[in-house]
Amino acid sequence: MVVTFNTTGLQRVDETTWVHPGTGDWITQKVTNSPLGEPAWLEDVSAMRRNLAAGYARMGCLIEAEPVVLGGVRGVCQVVKAPIPNAPSGQVFMANIFLAKADRYVMFGCSAAEKGVTGMREATIMATLGVGLDGWLLPHPYAPEVTGALPFHRGDDPAWDAQFPDHPLSRVRAWVRWATATATVDPGFAALPEFAPGGAAPGAGSGR
Repeated sequence: MVVTFNTTGLQRVDETTWVHPGTGDWITQKVTNSPLGEPAWLEDVSAMRRNLAAGYARMGCLIEAEPVVLGGVRGVCQVVKAPIPNAPSGQVFMANIFLAKADRYVMFGCSAAEKGVTGMREATIMATLGVGLDGWLLPHPYAPEVTGALPFHRGDDPAWDAQFPDHPLSRVRAWVRWATATATVDPGFAALPEFAPGGAAPGAGSGR
């Protein structure tokens, strides 16, 4: 594996997928042997964020895109929410760390879905803030002109995670902190030439 991490307590599904038996959260790792298809990356974080916000709007909403370091290698973590496929309600939250090199990239990610009664985090925060829908919804911080399949709102703020540690969004953010603190990256992959955007179609090969 390109990324090595502690799998204690996880159930292995296949060569690239693990599941946490307690939460049902999925951890995946996928290597793609082609350049990452993004027109902007770490050389222009603002442009990268705008592009990602527009790209993810079709499926849900990009919550945040942050430069990270995993196993000593620079990358980008994308936290996203989307409707649960084929479900009447509920959302799935994904934190995907992309490590991009000139001719390949690895996606190391965690996904967590709402279960049971959904929307409790949002309802509680709305009541705490004393706001209605007009005060709840926010323009996207990376691309205010973008309207996503799911809205960006005050409940996405990481400041609320400590109050809702079991919420799927809080869990995937906690996973990012754990992964960046403990995972290691294969030295051979780390030594490859860095990814330089250019020439690929926006969104191609980005996991969206």
